[in-house]
This record gives sequence, C-alpha cells and structure tokens, in this order.
Amino acid sequence: MKKFKQFVNSFLLVELLKGLMVTGRHMFSPKVTIQYPEEKTPQSPRFRGIHALRSYPNGEERCIACKLCEAVCPAAAITIDAGVRESDGSRRTTKYEIDLFKCIFCGFCEESCPVDSIVETRVFEYHFEEQGAQILTKEKLLEIGLIHEEQLAQDIEADAKYR
Repeated sequence: MKKFKQFVNSFLLVELLKGLMVTGRHMFSPKVTIQYPEEKTPQSPRFRGIHALRSYPNGEERCIACKLCEAVCPAAAITIDAGVRESDGSRRTTKYEIDLFKCIFCGFCEESCPVDSIVETRVFEYHFEEQGAQILTKEKLLEIGLIHEEQLAQDIEADAKYR
C-alpha cells in the first residue's frame, strides 16, 4: 500500500504542486525590499563589526596587555607584544594587531577583556584596497575607537542590562 501511495504521489507531482501553492500564496503579498545605500535595516546593539580599542576620557589607552584576547581567539587573529611604560612602570601594549582576514567575528576577545578595551563596533561597511590593509594596528584600532566612542559606550551600557 505504501509503495502504491508513493507511486501515485510521484505520478501526480504532489510535491511540485505543494511548492507551487507556496509560491502562489506569496506572489501577491507586499514585497519587503530595502534600497540599501539610502535605507538601512535596524541593527542589534550586539552586532559585531570591525574592532576598536577604547581609551579612557583622559586619552590613556585601556589595554593593560593581559593578552587574554590573544589567548581566547579561536582563529589566532590577534597578536600582542607587551612592554613596560617608562613613566609609571605599568604594563602596556607595544604592538596590537588584528588580522581581519583571519578573524571570524566571534566576540570572544570582547568578552574576555577585563577592562572593556577591545570592542567590536557596529561598522560593517569597510573595504581594503592595498595589500596588508586588512591588518588593523594599534593606532588604527585606537582611531576607530575615538571615532565611535559614543556609540560604543551606549552599546556597552545596553549590553550590561542583559547580563
């Protein structure tokens, strides 16, 4: 009986008709099209885009060179060299690089940072024109952090409500 039912269903093209019914049902419904450059879709405060290094309000970088972000990165995209600052003897980074071709934007680096130094912004519109431009150096990361500091502070505050 089961084989007969399968034969009838395949002979009458039941699956094809079911698919055409779904297509027909949605053919005349209003379309949801966004004209991308002019219109933007809403973003979640937890969206993970390009990385940034944050600074304190007095301009001092937050990173204390604990290397937790480098250790937790599953793609080994972060490279950090640490040194001692001569002025006060505190430990700071001398080299902080993120290779965006290796990065999988998982957010582990952001979660592991004890001082909220490394964060991922909401910026997703970026491109590279030169070889090696995909490697974000400490200076580039600090610059991105300064540009987007207001939004980053709002996102961190909003994320704290969920924890």
